[in-house]
Amino acid sequence: MISLHEGKGARTKRSRDRAFLLHLELTGAQPRVWRRLLVRESMWLSRLHEAIQVAFDWFDYQTHSFQFEDVRYGNPLQREDLVVEDDRDVTLATVDLEHRERGVYHYHFGPGWQVELRVEGIQPLAKGKVYPVCVAGERAGPPEDCGGLDAFHDMLACIQEPNTELGREWLEWLGPDYDPAACKLEAINKALRKVGR
Repeated sequence: MISLHEGKGARTKRSRDRAFLLHLELTGAQPRVWRRLLVRESMWLSRLHEAIQVAFDWFDYQTHSFQFEDVRYGNPLQREDLVVEDDRDVTLATVDLEHRERGVYHYHFGPGWQVELRVEGIQPLAKGKVYPVCVAGERAGPPEDCGGLDAFHDMLACIQEPNTELGREWLEWLGPDYDPAACKLEAINKALRKVGR
């Protein structure tokens, strides 16, 4: 018997794109620094990298990678002790993020940052909504090049004493707009609109 669809290729149901609600938390930061991002599950990991950079107010000066168990994605690299697959070829759906307990985003492999990422929820895409979008967060991200987690904690302590030499130096370096207690969602989302899928 001849199929009605013969010669038209295999008919597969096209899966509907969904949105993941991701919780991103800077590992070890006290007080906690976190963001909640709503992204398409079809988003490339390389685009998620750009969104994380925006969400934490970093400038992509350093090396990055995503780690899911024993597999890493980022800028391609192959050494005896480390293999990093290309994150431009992989989506959140491809790494099966919804079924993983967590992943880790590494930024700057020296005295750098680790951001734990978890899927908090899955929802249908909202018609007319722009993704990615930051829907919540707490505190400002550590400034780029401030020297890692210990230096960040020292910086926070020093700027609490603006009349000391170190306090003045840090405040001058940070500039007048840095507020460690503020997560500026409006500014983050304005910048995220340039990231896209």
